[in-house]
Amino acid sequence: MATKALPSLAGGSLGLSRYLADIRKFPMLEPDQEYMLAKRWQEHADSDAAETLVTSHLRLVARIAMGYRGYGLPIGEVISEGNVGLMQAVKRFEPDKGFRLATYAMWWIRASIQEYILRSWSLVKMGTTAAQKKLFFNLRRTKSQLQALEEGDLKPETVKKIATKLGVTEEEVISMNRRLGGDASLNAPLRADSESGEWQDWLVDDQPTQEDRLVEDEEAKRRRSYLTSAMAVLNDRERRVFEARRLAEDPATLEDLSTEFGVSRERIRQIEVRAFEKVQKAVTASARRAEGPPAELPAR
Repeated sequence: MATKALPSLAGGSLGLSRYLADIRKFPMLEPDQEYMLAKRWQEHADSDAAETLVTSHLRLVARIAMGYRGYGLPIGEVISEGNVGLMQAVKRFEPDKGFRLATYAMWWIRASIQEYILRSWSLVKMGTTAAQKKLFFNLRRTKSQLQALEEGDLKPETVKKIATKLGVTEEEVISMNRRLGGDASLNAPLRADSESGEWQDWLVDDQPTQEDRLVEDEEAKRRRSYLTSAMAVLNDRERRVFEARRLAEDPATLEDLSTEFGVSRERIRQIEVRAFEKVQKAVTASARRAEGPPAELPAR
């Protein structure tokens, strides 16, 4: 997706303040504006429409990026990585699914930022599975909640609590806690008083998963979960019409459904619209509950 240059993000606090001021100049989009722009990009590859969708959501990226300031990485680079995720979201966004772009894009933004942090934090790959990534991004916060901020290995009872809370094994907690302590040289000896070799002699060549596939699978699972929950708000007739018109690979015609229910085609269209609105509202509510309120940008 080719877009014009985004606002410049120079280093330092002054550069960040200027960038935050610049992105506030881009107006937020109304739902109908967003839908039409997304359709123009989807159907006609209109780069101007794509650029408007991106720039109108730069503030969302900045808000999300601010939540990752505790990893010691330049916040400007974190924001830039989030912008990459935003552009991927715009490229893949399907407006007819009923989601707002912000709801869809936040997953891509977070995934892009987290991948950057994982790449930058250590020379050793920090996590290859969803559980390991969850552990990486939640371990320090959980340690803080348990008041277990001492250096070195965690106490056995603390390890057990963290493993239970985050749904991982105790061995994974111990390993990740040690790795978060910093990188060690691969040429360092295993023991100073022995000839047992260097750390690199004992490395295991674990096959990594495909990160893009993982992110897409997680996003699809979340969306299916939200949709399944939202369908509960429909009555039997609304569910039948919604599934036949919106979810089927070969959608039923208004004529077919009007014959099935013995009502006019216009009545079927009204039921479809009402069902779509109810599902959309329920999905949005589920997403907001799952995400919580976004962090505020720092005052200028």
